[in-house]
Amino acid sequence: MTTGRGPVAPEERRRRRVAHERRTGRAVPWPLAVPAALAVLFLLVPLGAMLLRTPWTSLPRILDEGTVLEALRLSLLCATAATAVSFVVGVPLAWVLARARFRGLSLLRALVTLPLVLPPVVGGVALLLAFGRLGVVGRYLDLWFGFTLPFTTLGVIVAEAFVAMPFLVVTVEGAFRSLDRGYEEAAATLGASRFTTFRRVTLALVGPSLVAGSVLCWARALGEFGATITFAGNFPGRTQTMPLAVYLAMESDPDAAIALSLVLLLVSVAVLALLRDRWLRTGSTL
Repeated sequence: MTTGRGPVAPEERRRRRVAHERRTGRAVPWPLAVPAALAVLFLLVPLGAMLLRTPWTSLPRILDEGTVLEALRLSLLCATAATAVSFVVGVPLAWVLARARFRGLSLLRALVTLPLVLPPVVGGVALLLAFGRLGVVGRYLDLWFGFTLPFTTLGVIVAEAFVAMPFLVVTVEGAFRSLDRGYEEAAATLGASRFTTFRRVTLALVGPSLVAGSVLCWARALGEFGATITFAGNFPGRTQTMPLAVYLAMESDPDAAIALSLVLLLVSVAVLALLRDRWLRTGSTL
């Protein structure tokens, strides 16, 4: 784009486009506005109902109970640990899926993303068959090391990582695929090794997507229920996370279940609100 004064920089074009959109606005055609409004209502009405039914007067008493605080602490700890595990092994896996070329890559990609659509309870059953005391791998862990994963805090972390890691892998793989390789090639011509280039150039360029994928992974791990209760059980102080505490409270104390649900809602909203505008939107444009 040029004018009588010479070429216009991309930043200037973007600024002019934003200014034009603010002046003119964007009219939404009613065939799109109506279903969009219905979607908003469908998503927000249940959350509004929760807020309306929250026992605000007894909320401090409910949240002050030791079991509630312990479940919240365990949820935050396990979700963070599961995200860390997913990051350490999921980022290299995302790079392989995006850059490697070998027979069976498409099948591998499908298998890696399978937990996205797999019912969580089925995932828990699969974990039991693999890592249970009589499982394919678990029997040897028990026989050789006297170590068992099911019904332990570590089992919670494993279950949450199993269902949440694909969110990180899919997000970061997309960033690796769309990354301009010119920067990596420039680093290689300057004598940087492949690992140094990956660590200091590639990861820096996909940083927003790394954070975006980690946030999605953490949020999914925080809300995990089916695989956790199937593989790790529901033992207060050891495997009872907040979603499990909500399920248990619904049977005996609905007000406590609503209060616990509100805590999970506020934690999730706070994390996404703090990071979405800065990281998720940026990561989606890579």
